[in-house]
Amino acid sequence: MEGGSESCASWIRRPENRVLVVVGKPKIGVSLPLLEVFSFDVKTASLSADPLVTCAMGEEDGDPVGFAVHPSGEEIVCSTAKGCKLFELCDRDLIFKLVAKDLPPLHSVGPQKCLAFSTDGSKFVTGGQDGHLRIIEWPSLKVLLDEPRAHKCFRDMDISLDSEFLVSTSTDGSARIWKINGAAPMISLTRNPDEKIECCRFSRDGMRPFLFCTVQKGGKVVTAVWDISTWNRIGFKRLLRKPISALSVSLDGKYLALGSSDGDICVVEVKKMEISHWSKKHHLGTAISSIEFCPLERIVISTSNQRGAVITKLNVPADWKEWQIYFLLLFLFLGSAVIFYLFHEHSDSFWNFPLGRNQPNRPYLRTLVQDSQLADDQSPW
Repeated sequence: MEGGSESCASWIRRPENRVLVVVGKPKIGVSLPLLEVFSFDVKTASLSADPLVTCAMGEEDGDPVGFAVHPSGEEIVCSTAKGCKLFELCDRDLIFKLVAKDLPPLHSVGPQKCLAFSTDGSKFVTGGQDGHLRIIEWPSLKVLLDEPRAHKCFRDMDISLDSEFLVSTSTDGSARIWKINGAAPMISLTRNPDEKIECCRFSRDGMRPFLFCTVQKGGKVVTAVWDISTWNRIGFKRLLRKPISALSVSLDGKYLALGSSDGDICVVEVKKMEISHWSKKHHLGTAISSIEFCPLERIVISTSNQRGAVITKLNVPADWKEWQIYFLLLFLFLGSAVIFYLFHEHSDSFWNFPLGRNQPNRPYLRTLVQDSQLADDQSPW
C-alpha cells in the first residue's frame, strides 16, 4: 500500500476478533472516490493483495478525508469534503458488502476535521472546519449538542475512556473540556499567551486519569499531561523535538504515538515517558495526517499526502499472549503439585511418627476402634 493514493485509513475490529482496514481514495481523473476494505495479516503485518469489498462514492459526495469506526466494527462514518456518509459493513459467509445508510444530522454540513465514537459506542461526535461541534446519540441519531461556535476551527478531538468527557482543540491554540452526558462545556485548559495546545488524547489504561496534549511554545514542542480529576497541568516532557501533526494512544494505554510534520513516527512508553521506537522520514518529509494503533498488535497505520497509508510494525517489547499466560499458570500449578508430592513423600506424616522404644506397633484402624469404645467415657482428657 505504500506510495499509494490513499487519503485516509482506519482499523476495523470485527466481532470475531478479526482485524480489517478501511481506506479512502480520492477522485483521480475520471475515476470516482472509493472506499476499500482489506483483510489484515497480523503475522506479516500486511494487507491482502485485493480488497474484500470496494464501494464507489458519488462524485457529488467529494473525496473521503477521514473515518470513525464504531466499536462494534459494523458501522463506518466517512467524512468527505461535503459532509459525512454512513456505511454498514455486512458479511455473509465471508462475503463482505458496504451498504450506504442515511445520516440526516450530518447531510451537507461541510468538511469535518474530527470524528469520534465514544468507547461504549453510544455517542458520536464531530468537529468541523467551521468550528461547529455536534454530539449525537447513537444509534437514535438524536442531536444532544449543536454548538456552532465551539472553536474557530477544530484542530483535534478525543473522548475519555469512560465516555464522560470530550476534549477539543482549535487552530488558534485553545482547548476546551466538554461534559458529554450534560452536553455542555466545562472549562478551558489553562495556557500561557505564547502557548498553543494542538493534539490531544486521553489515557486508556483505566488506572491513570490523564490527558496528553502536545503544546507548542515558540520553536519548542512538548508533550504535557493534565490530571483530569482537577484539570491541572502536572508535568511535561520534550519527546519529539519538532512540530507534531498527529497523536494517538494504544487501546491498552501503554504507548503514545506521535507523527511529525516532516514524516517521523515516534512511539513512547507511557509508564516511563521514554521513546521506544522512532522511524525517521517515514513519510518522505511530508506531514503525517493521521496515526492509529492496531487493536491487537504493536502496529500502527499512518497516512500522509505523499505516501498514502503506511503500516509500521513497532520495535517495542512483545506483550504476553493470552495462551502464554495460561501456560505459565499451568506450569506453576504443576510445579507446586510436584513440590508438594516430594515434600509429602520425604517427610513424617501425622500417622507415621517414629515409634517409641516401648510403644506397641498397632494398626491405625485398630486404634480408631479402641478410641470409639471410649466415647461413653464422659471424664475429661
